[in-house]
Amino acid sequence: MIKLDPIIAVRNIQTSARWYRQVFGCRSTGIHLITLVAESGEVLLCLHPWGEHGHPTMHEPEIGAGHGLILYFRTDNLDGIRKNVEMLNYAVEEEIHVNPNSRKKEFSLRDPDGYYLTITEFHTY
Repeated sequence: MIKLDPIIAVRNIQTSARWYRQVFGCRSTGIHLITLVAESGEVLLCLHPWGEHGHPTMHEPEIGAGHGLILYFRTDNLDGIRKNVEMLNYAVEEEIHVNPNSRKKEFSLRDPDGYYLTITEFHTY
């Protein structure tokens, strides 16, 4: 088995963890590395503070977060997540629309650190 647990560098690990919990309704574990976990027990994302532990891609926050990266979340709760974002009065970059490639509904926004997220209806490839 192979699984990917993406880790992103964030400015304030607690602020970012709270935002992701509020948007996705997930739980978080950890202190120095926070793991965001879905209801199903699957890891969604890991949050790591900028500049700690000497990781080569996590030591220059001024370069900008997420260049070349889209955090693409497939969910069976698209409308609920969109409502959570609305309740937070958080701006979206693209409202819910049908993606012409996947033919699934999706919307996009940036997290507090500027990472670009696309939230889409669950589908398989």
